Amino acid sequence: MKLLLKASTLALVATLSSSPAFAQQSTSKVVAASNIDWGYLNPLRGDKSPGAADLWGNRTTDTATGMLVRFKKGFESPPHIHNITYRGIVIEGQMHNDDPAAEKMWMPAGSFWTQPAGENHTTAANGKTNLIYLEIDSGPYLVKPTKEQFDNGERPLNLHKDNIVWLSDSDLNDINVDGVKSTYVWGSTADMNGSMIKLPAGFKGEISTDASEFRAVVIAGAVNYNSKEQNTAQNLSAGSYVESNGHFTHSLENKGDKPATIYIRTNSKYQVN
Repeated sequence: MKLLLKASTLALVATLSSSPAFAQQSTSKVVAASNIDWGYLNPLRGDKSPGAADLWGNRTTDTATGMLVRFKKGFESPPHIHNITYRGIVIEGQMHNDDPAAEKMWMPAGSFWTQPAGENHTTAANGKTNLIYLEIDSGPYLVKPTKEQFDNGERPLNLHKDNIVWLSDSDLNDINVDGVKSTYVWGSTADMNGSMIKLPAGFKGEISTDASEFRAVVIAGAVNYNSKEQNTAQNLSAGSYVESNGHFTHSLENKGDKPATIYIRTNSKYQVN
């Protein structure tokens, strides 16, 4: 059975400092949530299946992938396993992911969890609308019966949003704007890793990176986005996606009255200015 971890039990390394090979030519991609093309996580089940949309990669092939998955209120899967480990971040609603015998532990928007390959579990949704970002490091993403369960040595994590440790700009060398906060949720800063940043209301600045892989998903709130490859600014609401490789600057403005949270997957440092 999984337990919601207290902040004191989660060690977060607060440095944005690795140095991958520099990409000579920079490119970028922007996908607004309003333009996402939805399908089904399990097409054979039709509308009984959760909706799904790949933001990057391809969940049906042997590659890393990031996707959105949406669930109807009252959804609960039968016990099952996956062939690969995945990470999940709640964007909207309330989600439960645990051993089939566990009491429901509803994780609200902003919560994070990991599901190890081979472990028997169920997934349930309790909000009027429920949306998550789901990420795998290799595919394909498959659902298999519990009789095929196995122990891959990993252990699951359920991290309620209230137990996430956020570090302020004064704690971080590469965040140079008052009010911006950051937290690491997986990986090592010397390699591929996942972090979240929180941009306060009124923020207007830039995220600059030299990473060969930089992927960002809006988790909460909304930002106006611009770059050298955009003719006009785009409004990116929760579920929107941005990527780049090579030396690139992403310009962001939070015109809302609440913080905007952005999840970032990258293999190099980035700076918030």
